[in-house]
Amino acid sequence: MTTSRSDTRTSARSGAPGARIVVISGPSGVGKSTVRDRLMETGRFVRSISCTTRAPRGQERDGVEYHFLTDAEFERRRDAGEFLEWARVHSSHYYGTPAAPVLEALEGGRHVLLDIDVQGAAQLRLKGFPLLTVFLLPPSLEVLRARLEGRRDTSPEQIERRLRTAQYELSQADRYDLQVVNDDLEGVVAAIMSRLDGTPSGA
Repeated sequence: MTTSRSDTRTSARSGAPGARIVVISGPSGVGKSTVRDRLMETGRFVRSISCTTRAPRGQERDGVEYHFLTDAEFERRRDAGEFLEWARVHSSHYYGTPAAPVLEALEGGRHVLLDIDVQGAAQLRLKGFPLLTVFLLPPSLEVLRARLEGRRDTSPEQIERRLRTAQYELSQADRYDLQVVNDDLEGVVAAIMSRLDGTPSGA
């Protein structure tokens, strides 16, 4: 289960007209990172690098994939109001979005790409940021399970916990502006870019 709270000290700024935060959410294993990386290749976005208290995986580098923090440092930044949103995911690790880079990009007229969970997206909606929210759906729960098992870095217990969390996350999908089944990468990217270019600014 995921728990979080909103930090009301970080509130929306208007930014430049048309600049939006594009939120990508979906259950673990649905392919958010792949979609995010492909969107970045369009040159249309500034990527927000999240902070987390989990350990790096594989070849992940601090300041590239994530800012890796201790629990104490994360909590200090949270309490200082430095995050746009934050959550404790799978009842273990903190994740949060640093506010300053996102606000700077918006004020410079750049779209910002966030890969965050449903709780973080809910916090941003409450704060009134200009959003396009996208929920990535798996073709099926069986496919999602296979993707998680294929990672080979997740224990069976972790897989079951993430699948339980996925059930809750999927129940929140209808709160998003756009829901896309992630079974065709280029089709997903095209759908997101079309919605971004064709929908007026605002959530």
